[in-house]
Amino acid sequence: MLRIGYVRPHDLESDPAEVAALNGAGCQVVRVEAPPATRGEAFAVLHSILDFISQGDELVVGRLERLGYSGRAMLDVVERLERRGASLRILDPDLSSAGPSGAALRAALEAVAAVEPAPTGLRHRPAAPHDIRALRRAGVGPVEIARRLGVSRMTVWRKLKAMEACEA
Repeated sequence: MLRIGYVRPHDLESDPAEVAALNGAGCQVVRVEAPPATRGEAFAVLHSILDFISQGDELVVGRLERLGYSGRAMLDVVERLERRGASLRILDPDLSSAGPSGAALRAALEAVAAVEPAPTGLRHRPAAPHDIRALRRAGVGPVEIARRLGVSRMTVWRKLKAMEACEA
C-alpha cells in the first residue's frame, strides 16, 4: 500500500507544516500543487494522482477543502478513488473514506453537494487579497496577476487600490 500526500497551498506558498504532517502520517510520496496559471489548471497534480493511484493505495490530505472548491468536486474525488480501489484519509479532522467513517464522510459530501447551487456558465472564484498581495510583492504585474488567478484585471486593480488605502 502506497500513501500519497497531496498539498494544495491555500496561498501562493505551500505550508511546510502541512508537508511535515503528511510525512509524519507515513506518506511515502508528497506532491505539492503549483499555483495555477489558469483556473483549469488548478488541480493538475491532484488529477494526475487520481489517474495513477492503484488498488489499496491511500491519498492523504491535511484538510478536506484541499480537494476542491465545492462539495461536488470533493465528492467526485472520493468517487474516483473508490473506482480505483483506493481510499482517502484526512488528517484534520481525522477521517477516512475506508472503514466505518467512510459512509458518514460520503453522506456528508452528498448532502453538501445536493444543496449547492447548480454550476452556471462562467463562475470565477474571488481572488483572495493575500494571493494578490503575495504576487505583487514578488514583483508580478497586475495583468499577470489577473491571468494567474483567473480573474479580471479590474478586480486586481480594485483590490490593489483597496490594499493601498488600508496601508496608508
